[in-house]
Amino acid sequence: MFQIDPMSRTPIYEQIVSQLERFIMTGALLPGDQIPSVRSVSLELSINPITTLKAYSELDSKGLIHSVPGRGYFVSDGASDALAADRAKLLSKMEEMAYELAMAKIPKDLTIEYIEAAYKKAEQTVGAGGNAGENSSGEDDDKTKRKDLNND
Repeated sequence: MFQIDPMSRTPIYEQIVSQLERFIMTGALLPGDQIPSVRSVSLELSINPITTLKAYSELDSKGLIHSVPGRGYFVSDGASDALAADRAKLLSKMEEMAYELAMAKIPKDLTIEYIEAAYKKAEQTVGAGGNAGENSSGEDDDKTKRKDLNND
């Protein structure tokens, strides 16, 4: 279920949290769906069960999953609503970032190109099964744009 990159700077528990959030956002996991047990995730990924438990605890505190004693962890009924609130915060952050880019005199069309590239990458990731850490075919284009930006 999970694709973990042990060489990533992102802690493993955060990778698990991010992937479960993505599964919920894309509808791969629906309210009431059971998620893998702490033990099974730990065995499958060869990680410490405490790492998995930390990820599940964070998801529980966000209201995305809940534990049923003796049965396991399940996606909460309000998970989609909780993630929608997070998305609203992301839009606010994006507005702040756009303002900073404008103040730094980064061309609007270049900013839009980056946003479109990010959306394309997200669509390819979701289309490829929603696995985090997969490279999109547009990666070289992104590097070229970054070089162009750095040379301006």
